[in-house]
Amino acid sequence: MNAVLDNVAASTGKSAEKIALENNKLHKRLCRLVGQAIGDFNMIEEGDKVMVCLSGGKDSYALLDILMTLRERAPIDFEIIAVNLDQKQPNFPDHILPAYLKELGIPFHIENQDTYSIVKRLIPEGKTTCSLCSRLRRGILYRVADELGCNKIALGHHRDDILETFFLNMFFGGKIKGMPAKLVSDDGKHMVIRPMAYVKEEDSERYAAVKGFPIIPCDLCGSQENLQRKQIKGLMREWEKKFPGRVESIFSSLSTVVPSHLMDRDLFGFKDIKADGQANPLGDIAFDEEPCSTPTTVPGIIPLQQG
Repeated sequence: MNAVLDNVAASTGKSAEKIALENNKLHKRLCRLVGQAIGDFNMIEEGDKVMVCLSGGKDSYALLDILMTLRERAPIDFEIIAVNLDQKQPNFPDHILPAYLKELGIPFHIENQDTYSIVKRLIPEGKTTCSLCSRLRRGILYRVADELGCNKIALGHHRDDILETFFLNMFFGGKIKGMPAKLVSDDGKHMVIRPMAYVKEEDSERYAAVKGFPIIPCDLCGSQENLQRKQIKGLMREWEKKFPGRVESIFSSLSTVVPSHLMDRDLFGFKDIKADGQANPLGDIAFDEEPCSTPTTVPGIIPLQQG
């Protein structure tokens, strides 16, 4: 770690002491955000056995690292087991994760399943493979969780993943739907949690660099990237650059929903509402200016800019 600090110091012009201080602040921030998400959604309880899905990417490494730190500090007792699905991609370096996990001294399981051949056989060349790959992985991981006796499945999705999914569903799926921090799996048997839900991707990237995680790229489809998700990611980065605070405000809106001001008839009983003469703080303010017409201050958020 000292060699890493010295190299960074030489390239940035900062002192090793200052870099170490910044890295320590980053670690504390991630622990605080992950701990806050766990508490807000009651993700982990006494006696839980948590299966941390480790892909070899920056986010799942960060998730495992932070959960190990929090487990040492938590007032409750819970187990962690790291699980990797080896999908038998050509040239996959299958020695990296076992060596890393043995060094950590944490229980782990490597599940070997040749989903690569299935995806390549069923998906035409040049088409996006992510959807089928994801479904196959999900079914396998549910089975492995049962076999290992894990009652929680922890995934490394962060704040930006959640927002990107929200916009993908809105723009291309015609629905208001995101990626929740906690949900019951589609088979009704498993609890899936995302403790990194409050963590920004840029912090996850920086943390991976600081810790020197042995990143393994996904080569199943030649590092193919979903074009629609790539467009959304670029849009969000452009917003954050031009209008600081906008992305944070949008993320905040996901937990501040007003069903009466949307148009889902199943979510709110529009047909049955009546004007009863009683004041309603959630009632329509019909003749006020639109919220975006003037700069708005949101508690805890940088004031929104016009546009």
